Amino acid sequence: MADADEIARLCYARLEALPRRGRPEAGREWSLLAAVLQTDSVKTEVVSLGTGTKCIGQSHMSPHGDVLNDSHAEVIARRGCIRYLLQQLHRAVSGGHSSVFCPSEEQGKWRLQPGVSFLFFTSHTPCGDASIIPMTDSPSQPRPPVASVKGREGTGAGGSMKRKSEVPSEGPLTKLARVDEQETAETRTEDRGDTKTSFPSNSSKSEGYSQTQATETVSHASAQLERTSRDPPDSAGLSGRVPDVHRTGAKCVPGGAADPLQPGTGYHSTGVLRVKPGRGEPTLSLSCTDKLSRWAVLGFQGALLSHYLQEALYFSTVVVGKCPYSKEVMHRALVTRCSHVTDLPAGFSVSPPELLQSSLEFRFSQAQTELQHRATQGRISPCGAAISWCNVTEQPVDVTANGYKHGVTKKVLGTAKSRSLLCKLELFHSFLSLVSATEPSARPRSLRSSELRTYWDYKQASSSYQQAWEQLHSQAFPLWPRSDRKLLLFH
Repeated sequence: MADADEIARLCYARLEALPRRGRPEAGREWSLLAAVLQTDSVKTEVVSLGTGTKCIGQSHMSPHGDVLNDSHAEVIARRGCIRYLLQQLHRAVSGGHSSVFCPSEEQGKWRLQPGVSFLFFTSHTPCGDASIIPMTDSPSQPRPPVASVKGREGTGAGGSMKRKSEVPSEGPLTKLARVDEQETAETRTEDRGDTKTSFPSNSSKSEGYSQTQATETVSHASAQLERTSRDPPDSAGLSGRVPDVHRTGAKCVPGGAADPLQPGTGYHSTGVLRVKPGRGEPTLSLSCTDKLSRWAVLGFQGALLSHYLQEALYFSTVVVGKCPYSKEVMHRALVTRCSHVTDLPAGFSVSPPELLQSSLEFRFSQAQTELQHRATQGRISPCGAAISWCNVTEQPVDVTANGYKHGVTKKVLGTAKSRSLLCKLELFHSFLSLVSATEPSARPRSLRSSELRTYWDYKQASSSYQQAWEQLHSQAFPLWPRSDRKLLLFH
């Protein structure tokens, strides 16, 4: 069994070793961290790490594949791992040594080196179904989640919320505004929404509890929680409370069950697919809970890498940092919903991970940020930047905001200078480089057609992966939205 605390230490230490660019401002900004770790009989190491809490609205998705749609930490970590795996396969097909892959029995296919496996770490329960957790007073849930507040919005009475380095000069503008500063009502990205404060239903803060009200109660809730941790209420004080749940901001997908929005435990439907929250404009990004569930059946390698692999790649373990947590809920959300799926093609299986929790909390968590907050810092907000690091030789760090490289101006939008290394187009180009590096006679059969041209073509040609996805879709997730083909025809 993996040591959950040691896994957490490795991940937190990996972030501390990176440059400070893109990190939250201590005491004012919060974020989430996720990572993929590779383990064998000798060592366990982080191979990909991500931070982030946001995703873009659907009108800002690009048909050119050059925008990073989802910047939640779990997605950043997984996409960074794809970069790592592409480099490892490139080494393998070029005759070099790969610490991950070795040849399989099937021509053109590769499998994991003996003893190699992958683990997944996230500092907080993934957004969506896994975050709908009964409130308890157990040590693992020392405080309810602090209210989520809107990040980088205006100035208001509290003064400017921009970092000092981002405050524009008072004189004439001499350069274009950076894209990561352009969070107007139309373009702002969507905050991760699974950390809103939930109150016991007898506190009159239930269905009508607004985002503004949540913001105003942060300080009061924090002080109340500190008193509670010092002087836990006696059983008589608890007996009058109606059970409640921690809530998620992720919305139920259209066409299925909706949230009843009833007081207490009746607020949410459970076990349903959800899309990440939007402020005004909806997103098309499925919750991180749903994506982790999907990866437990289809593998986290995706359709493109499946061309080269004899078997899908699964996470053997999922570790969650210190936060409100329920192993029963995690099992319901990540395992139970897909446990009945059958008739998968060779190389795919229902592969539920071992579920563990660490006792170590992320120092940039929302709860820790609230504890460190000073009144002079203004409102607490989610960090607008997302950090990616992966164990590759060239450009291992990629910092983004609003789906583009952090700090770019509008002048370079649509060029390679603005693109995240994790966007679909960049990963597709890396995959095509892998195909080119593979001797034609050594290529998988699925990649020998001369008609393959677009990103869509290559994904559809991964026939075993598509068959597995059809089985998962029909048996477990029939309401999972289909990708718009018009957004996938780039090359």
